[in-house]
Amino acid sequence: MPKPDELIVDIAALVESGRSNQMSLTVVTGGAVITGRLAPEAMWRQRVSEVLTDSAHLGEFSAVFDAPAEKDGPPTHLHFHVARILQGTVGIPETGGMYRIAIEDVSAWTVGDFSYSDH
Repeated sequence: MPKPDELIVDIAALVESGRSNQMSLTVVTGGAVITGRLAPEAMWRQRVSEVLTDSAHLGEFSAVFDAPAEKDGPPTHLHFHVARILQGTVGIPETGGMYRIAIEDVSAWTVGDFSYSDH
């Protein structure tokens, strides 16, 4: 198991402690580039639960995300809100998505989010 980058763990811890979703980050994980804003896990879980609750077919899964997160030790995951997977000049999805990424799986990162355009 690789040792996670201490700087990214510290960033995740600050996001968790501040209940803020304003920190923009871009990461490479599994060959994918994901860019967006970090959110505290509790805020992220709440938003995913709301989306699932509003779904006619997936509503029953919302309860999984209502359970409080266990807080033992430093953060192990990044929780992206309004995030996109970058592929060429396109961001998928266009409106942004909710992604949970294990910090130990991040192979590269930078502060800020990447813009993209078709111009």
